[in-house]
Amino acid sequence: MPSIVMYTKQDCPYCDSAKRLLAAKGQRWTEIDVENDPQRQREMIERSQRSTVPQIWIGDRHVGGFDDLAALEDAGELDALLGSAARGRREGAADAGAERARVAILGSGPAGYTAALYAARAELTPVVVAGLMAGGQLMLTTDVENYPGFPEAVTGPELMERFQKQAERFGARVVAEDATHVDLSRRPFRIETSERVVLADALVLAPGASAKWLGIASEQRLMNRGVSACATCDGALYKGKAMAVIGGGDTALEEALFLTRYATKVTVIHRRDKLRASKIMQERALAHEKIEFAWDAEVAEVLGGDFVTGVRLRDRKTGAARELAVEALFVAIGHKPNTDLVAGQLALDPVGYIKVEPGSSRTSVEGVFACGDAIDPTYRQAVTAAGTGCMAAIDAERWLASQGLE
Repeated sequence: MPSIVMYTKQDCPYCDSAKRLLAAKGQRWTEIDVENDPQRQREMIERSQRSTVPQIWIGDRHVGGFDDLAALEDAGELDALLGSAARGRREGAADAGAERARVAILGSGPAGYTAALYAARAELTPVVVAGLMAGGQLMLTTDVENYPGFPEAVTGPELMERFQKQAERFGARVVAEDATHVDLSRRPFRIETSERVVLADALVLAPGASAKWLGIASEQRLMNRGVSACATCDGALYKGKAMAVIGGGDTALEEALFLTRYATKVTVIHRRDKLRASKIMQERALAHEKIEFAWDAEVAEVLGGDFVTGVRLRDRKTGAARELAVEALFVAIGHKPNTDLVAGQLALDPVGYIKVEPGSSRTSVEGVFACGDAIDPTYRQAVTAAGTGCMAAIDAERWLASQGLE
């Protein structure tokens, strides 16, 4: 088998996801922590021409980050690269050897894990297809101060670890794999990953949402070269430099406040002249000596050759352009629901959120229930996601009973 080298840092959920994927395939690797070793950090950047972690080499091939590793897995190419026999099932594979579950839960995070907890306590022995990035958006969150029961705050990854352990305590089985195909046209419902096929009498959808990007060419060109969507992953790699955050909600201000640990200055770039964030987050950011604001501004171009050197801003009221010198740009402009796998199979709204019957988690397909950020464009909070996860599990349990499948 080829040797694997991985450059990482502590508190990096993408690094943890890469390790889980490789460990599941029986791999070992050499890990190089770059956070407190400037020489190793320079080495990583010189070898990869990227400034974000993780950076992974398999043999002589530079794979890139976790998303690149996961893309190889989804394409069925990772096993060959690792020199191991392909173990994955592709779409349309026979169901011989498939796992049967009364309830399958697609996705994790507060919604998926709460659904798993309630389904497990109802002795339905749920299978949770949690995803390689198990835990959802909270895995990218530093301090969670508004989840009930944690008066001293808790980190997002720690909170999700507790959710998972609690669900597993009652019998939920969690597999850290991405679903590659979902078939709602047949009974039982069919979920495929690269490793297994799960057949489920009832299905709870908790796919969550993913970070949005600006969608401009320069952003894509400089991705992982100063452009990032994860301050907790990459902020420490730009210590002593000026940084910027795009957005005006709680996520953007949380990112900005976190980055003040490392940055000389953090500029929050916002399209409007007032913030959308909660009052307490606004007060903290506005009072912080390291945080400045670029109001009524949008990013027209990310500047830089090999790495980010600045952004060109356009004033939305006057049209005037100006340049802002920064060496890291963090995008925090919202999320889109992860519903591509079920698009065309059940009712979605025009943006892609799953439609559910008011006051329930029932979707347009009988026996399929939905919860979390994939049904909620309004609140998008951990506590509301957990509540809908509870609803989905109870709805699924009652539906199974009505079908004689409890």
